Amino acid sequence: MKLLNLTAALLVGGALQAQNPLPAIHPQPQEVTLSTNWLKAPHGFTLSGIQHPDEDAMRLIKETLSVTSHSEALPLTIKQIDSKDSELKRSGAYQLTIDPKGIEIAVSDSRGLFYAAQTLQQLAQTDGQGNTTLPLGVIKDYPDVAYRGTVEGFYGDPWSHADRIEQLRFYGKMKMNTYIYGPKDDPYHSSPNWRKPYPEKEAAQIKDLVKEAAANKVDFVWAIHPGLDIKWTDEDRMNVLNKFGMMYDLGVRSFAVFFDDISGEGAKADKQADLLNFLQKEFIEKKEGVSPLIMCPTEYNRAWAGSDYLDVLGKTLDPAIHVMWTGNSVIHDITLEGQEWVNKRIQRPSYVWWNFPVSDYCRDHLLMGPSYGLDPNAIHAMSGFVANPMERAEASKVALYGVADYAWNMKAYHPESDFAEACRYVLPEAPEAFQTFCENNCDPGPNGHRYRRDESVRNAGYAGAFLLDFRQHRYNADAADQMNRLFAEIAAAPAAIETSRNKALIDEIKPWLMQFHLLGKAGQAAIRTAEAGQGQDRAATWQSYLSLTSLLDSMRTIDRTYNQNPYQKGVKVGSRVLTPFVQEIHSGIGSNLLFSEQSDATTRMSKASILTDIEQLKYQPLKEGKDQIGYNRLNEVLRIEPGQSFGLTWELQKEATSFNFSLPKSENNGQVFEWSADGKQWTAIADIPADQAHFKLEKIAPEARYIRMRNATDKQMQIYLYEFAITTKENTSIDPVRLMYDKNLESVNTLTAGSRITVDKRKGNSLELFLSGSPCSQVVVEGMPLKGKAKQVLYSGPANYIKLKKEILENIKTLELYNAGQTEIRIHEVN
Repeated sequence: MKLLNLTAALLVGGALQAQNPLPAIHPQPQEVTLSTNWLKAPHGFTLSGIQHPDEDAMRLIKETLSVTSHSEALPLTIKQIDSKDSELKRSGAYQLTIDPKGIEIAVSDSRGLFYAAQTLQQLAQTDGQGNTTLPLGVIKDYPDVAYRGTVEGFYGDPWSHADRIEQLRFYGKMKMNTYIYGPKDDPYHSSPNWRKPYPEKEAAQIKDLVKEAAANKVDFVWAIHPGLDIKWTDEDRMNVLNKFGMMYDLGVRSFAVFFDDISGEGAKADKQADLLNFLQKEFIEKKEGVSPLIMCPTEYNRAWAGSDYLDVLGKTLDPAIHVMWTGNSVIHDITLEGQEWVNKRIQRPSYVWWNFPVSDYCRDHLLMGPSYGLDPNAIHAMSGFVANPMERAEASKVALYGVADYAWNMKAYHPESDFAEACRYVLPEAPEAFQTFCENNCDPGPNGHRYRRDESVRNAGYAGAFLLDFRQHRYNADAADQMNRLFAEIAAAPAAIETSRNKALIDEIKPWLMQFHLLGKAGQAAIRTAEAGQGQDRAATWQSYLSLTSLLDSMRTIDRTYNQNPYQKGVKVGSRVLTPFVQEIHSGIGSNLLFSEQSDATTRMSKASILTDIEQLKYQPLKEGKDQIGYNRLNEVLRIEPGQSFGLTWELQKEATSFNFSLPKSENNGQVFEWSADGKQWTAIADIPADQAHFKLEKIAPEARYIRMRNATDKQMQIYLYEFAITTKENTSIDPVRLMYDKNLESVNTLTAGSRITVDKRKGNSLELFLSGSPCSQVVVEGMPLKGKAKQVLYSGPANYIKLKKEILENIKTLELYNAGQTEIRIHEVN
């Protein structure tokens, strides 16, 4: 039974009464009995018990306690656990007893002593005289899951050497014992160089990592990914064996073979099993001190397990080999039902590869929320649990903190409280500000995996209540007050966070901190704009709307300037609740300002979008830049059934100038590229050769607004979709004057200094002009009367909201706007 028992027994001897709060221990131990009385040893501790205890553990103990030979020192006894309890025989198990007479640590192995030392460090406090004190009590502890840690298995920029060293130290502190090295973009881990030895510099770094891992009681697992170009020959079989030998010589003692994200010959289950069994027999069982072999299958999730692939592995793969599994889909919560389903197929407990907080499918987002969606009842349904982190190593620690707690003690794991502790651990200088940042940067946004995360949980209810009333043209003052306070916290949080000494973390998240500050300012402006919109002063509402627009433009600039990776460019924050909240208010006030009959569809601004009937792509977000739109790179194999297609459509006011695609290693026989002006009638693009995997088309029909690739065969096609993009330019055939009447306040016609433009005067109606410019702008509205030749000045002043009443316009034949200032004026709309 898991137990947390805090006692206040009266103890004597080396104990003292103290008012200190009892420290939290992470991961939470299995059984804890702590007293509110504390042990003080002014003469230190003298070591006894096991001869030559683990050096790394002793280093930690000596950092925490004074270990001396003083005659009055209390005993610190280290011994082997003598228990019939099977849990206490697990690697990493320990029992820590602190009483007035001294400290006793009973351990299962050197890892258990190291973990006991970590617990001692968390328990230790300093009294007013500078003495180290420890709470009296007993801790009985062991891990639920044998292998716990991370797999560096993401696409994109691999971690730096310094990142990995720091991660290994973090794992040691969090009692995680596994780091699987498998960066997708390491060419010596995967194709094309998996057969070759590492160059001297990289080999030396791996030696360093192995050494650091050992010092922190972490298994450094080196993974090979040969499936993209492996030949099922004796030669390549020996190539894998020889590469393992090279890594063994560098100090590696734990190995994995990955067959994920491949297709074709390398994906055959029987061939994979043959190779793995060969490695098990000829390497794992023959080499001294080698851990069990791990493999990642090609069908590594339930959504892809439509063949007998897993059954073949279950029947033919040596039972000592671990088989990895991501859940019911590529990115999914981990459930007991899902674990039991796969375990029956592979005939062993699966080794969980949890794809969180990995962000290689949403690189414009940070996934810094709590680690939840993990079944506490799956304790016996897995052999290992590793999380795939973000390419931002320090930022990943928030989620990994929870992973460590879950895998150590499932029943005691509570994601919400653990999340708060994680924020305090990662950024102790400003934990509240950091938690505000993290809890509003949790969700990946719309994505092809359809995996979403709760975000802005504490304030989502207020946001929803405000918007519910806003849509009914009501202003909810109570909800507005709550949201305004939140946005003030958000605006202030980045400055507090940047006081942290963890400069590596700040460097990783700096663009998101900048964007978060702007989101706070924009949120406050949105509340002001919504409040202004309740009144009758449309000029004040317009000015507030422009202020909000300016902040959103600044956010858009950051999004288009920073983090411009080739895949999911940009910087998104609060994307599930708060940014949509601000955008809806902005859009709603804009619509209210323009309240009138909608213009014809051909005059309104159209939107770029994805065009597909392939389920795997329907939820992919569009990659959109100033002059380019395209698909985000898909890391997994894309399967296209006969007749299915994927493509793009772009704005009416844009003209395509080029089209380029990259479909490497694809089955490209039978792919047809086509364009269309209306999305109905399609014309084949003859200039693209049928067998091209990479191509750039420099000229597209100017009337084209759609382009697609279609599977013209009668068989499923498998594609690696790396790039599919259109470059555009402004369509000069569209008269910019039309932008003044398109019911879109974001599109503008610019009036330069000294210029004039005629404005359409509608019969029998008043007229609203939505203008903007610099503070020193000067605009004159002139009207030519029905009778007479002298123009009348109807307005003279700054570029702002201008309303010309019906009575004034009745006797006016034509209207002109004149820019009488020295700076340009933007005409957003004539309404």
